[in-house]
Amino acid sequence: MVTRGFTGRGSGGDQSSRIPPGQHLVENFPVLTAGPTPDVDTSKWNFTVKIGPKPVKVWNWSQFNALPQTKVKKDIHCVTSWSKLDTAWEGVLIEDILADAGLEHPTDFVLAHSYDGYSTNVPLADLLSDKAMVALKYAGQPLARDHGGPARLLVPHLYFWKSAKWVKALQFTMRDEAGFWELRGYHIYGDPWREQRYTHD
Repeated sequence: MVTRGFTGRGSGGDQSSRIPPGQHLVENFPVLTAGPTPDVDTSKWNFTVKIGPKPVKVWNWSQFNALPQTKVKKDIHCVTSWSKLDTAWEGVLIEDILADAGLEHPTDFVLAHSYDGYSTNVPLADLLSDKAMVALKYAGQPLARDHGGPARLLVPHLYFWKSAKWVKALQFTMRDEAGFWELRGYHIYGDPWREQRYTHD
């Protein structure tokens, strides 16, 4: 098992310095979704990397789980104002996914797509350098459906709506294309430390 820390703010020290402006600390893990929770059977699950509309590589569940696994512990921040510290995740780093697909830097922008029709945009730079993963486990257990299981995107340095639940594809795009919440008034980038909650923040 490989353990590589995501870069950025770490654990320890004064907790107040780890909570962005406008956020409050929670001990539980609130469940928020844009619609009904899908029931994704791992026997039918697959994950695709695409450049534009063209698939480059598709993994089934067993193939994806055979990729290098990384453990991280990170703080997460929801746009609805809660923050949870020291959350423990395990999954496949985005650079490990791209390496297995034979890709390095196809374009500067990515749309993440989910099994429930949800999407969100993230610059590729915010997915590389150990900043993001497709998470398969939380707190040592398979990821629960309510929290995006069997697999979700994890981009902990951005507001948590960017960490798309039930993720099924990463699509490289030529421009920064808005996803579900971005089209409905949320910020195109979503940095919690700059309180980028809504379009004009």
